[in-house]
Amino acid sequence: MLRWLREATPDTSALDELPMTTVRWLTGWWRIIHFGAQLLVLTLSPSSYVRENRGAMTRHLYLDTAPMLPWFTVLSALISLVIIRIVMVTSVSYGLSQYALEMVVRVLVLELIPLAAAVFSAFRCTIPNAADLVAMRLRGDFDRLRESGTEPLGREVLPRVAAGVFATLMLVAVSCVLTLLLAYVSVYGFIGGGFANYTHTVGRVFEPVVALIFVLKAFFLSIAVAVLPIASVLYDGPRVRTRITAEVQGLLRVFSVILLIEAASLVGNYY
Repeated sequence: MLRWLREATPDTSALDELPMTTVRWLTGWWRIIHFGAQLLVLTLSPSSYVRENRGAMTRHLYLDTAPMLPWFTVLSALISLVIIRIVMVTSVSYGLSQYALEMVVRVLVLELIPLAAAVFSAFRCTIPNAADLVAMRLRGDFDRLRESGTEPLGREVLPRVAAGVFATLMLVAVSCVLTLLLAYVSVYGFIGGGFANYTHTVGRVFEPVVALIFVLKAFFLSIAVAVLPIASVLYDGPRVRTRITAEVQGLLRVFSVILLIEAASLVGNYY
């Protein structure tokens, strides 16, 4: 009887930890916002662009973008060709071939490519950069930079964040242009006779509001994947009695913000 009563009594430990969990969640997001504000101030400050910092930023812009740009471009081109072919065959079978090109542009260029570029950049660029920064801090590199009169946030952190933003935007731009070219070739072939109809269709899709939403979406996705992983590992306090490390917490934050940005863009484009 006593055993049955103990099993039937609800476990209140989760309810007891709820206030502390909420406080930790709010504190983590506040640190991320504060970190983003610090980076914004550094970005606008001329002192952040001394020769050493410019060299570090240029190096990270190149090393974080050039190695993955060809691979992502080839991968996105192959996937785009498959999706374009599926859309073309399906639209022809249903007698809706006049809408095939518009559907390809909306599905691939507006929706899939920015999301894929953000996820690819997060896994290949910003999350490894966050791990490097944690290793540097544990080795004491940040303390040595401060002792020499150099701010680590401007020398090591800002170049990596800027590289994450640049890499994501570059992946989006190159892949979208390539997909538009592949869509034209798939629909009209290697002739210039369909250029007028093609530009009219693409222009109808990218009306001013949709174009603005697309640019804002790409920009905020790049900010999210560049800032959140690094902020989560550098500025999250020690987590007590939790199964989630700072790296996993940063990854969860990235995906949650990506979903919010995608939902907001869908609402803006179609409602």
